[in-house]
Amino acid sequence: MKKKKVLFISSTGGHLNELLQLRTLFDKYDYHIITEKDESTKGLKEKYGEKILYLPYGTRQKLFRYIFVYTFLCLKTIYLYFKLRPKYIVTTGTHTAGPMCYLGKIFGSKIIYIETFANRNRKTATGRLIYPIADLFIVQWEELLKLYPKAVYGGAIY
Repeated sequence: MKKKKVLFISSTGGHLNELLQLRTLFDKYDYHIITEKDESTKGLKEKYGEKILYLPYGTRQKLFRYIFVYTFLCLKTIYLYFKLRPKYIVTTGTHTAGPMCYLGKIFGSKIIYIETFANRNRKTATGRLIYPIADLFIVQWEELLKLYPKAVYGGAIY
């Protein structure tokens, strides 16, 4: 039986750490991981090989440069989406995942968003962005169900 194509995507740092907590699911699917390329993610190539792909790392602290980096990120996102054609997109955020989720939604992918564990009492920017299009929106704190009424409480993924 052919495995379903699942894309796991997030920015680097804590969001990626949360996403990698789902690694027990990876072998059940034809999966790929997309994250930003920086010093902390280079070593993942040894562990995941061709299953990990990178988008450019950008920070909003240098706004002028970020505009160009984010434009390139969006263009590379289009390329990667059509290369992989995932049935499902699973993300823990942030800005790296936004364009992929919207592109996926347009072309029929199911969007699964997991709100970060680090936030317990307010909406995140990515949560606000993805909530309207998510097919499954999971929160890790029960308090967030008040802010995201159609969300599902999934508990901590750590």
